[in-house]
Amino acid sequence: MTPELAQACAETMHVLCRDGRILRSGRAALYIFEGLGWRRSAAFFSLPPMIWAVELGYWIVSSNRVFFDRVLFPRE
Repeated sequence: MTPELAQACAETMHVLCRDGRILRSGRAALYIFEGLGWRRSAAFFSLPPMIWAVELGYWIVSSNRVFFDRVLFPRE
């Protein structure tokens, strides 16, 4: 793994598809949801303008990981 790829993976989720495509951020999340059986939802959210909302939501959550970690997974 190159240093550039390591930095990119630290900042956002990546999926390497069998056909060689690399998906990042919201598109990677939708690919995973499709693989988990949420095909219709993933297909719907892959269409414009929904994909833009998915990417925006991913950016908001990834930019505030510490906050969401504390809210969703509180430590005792």
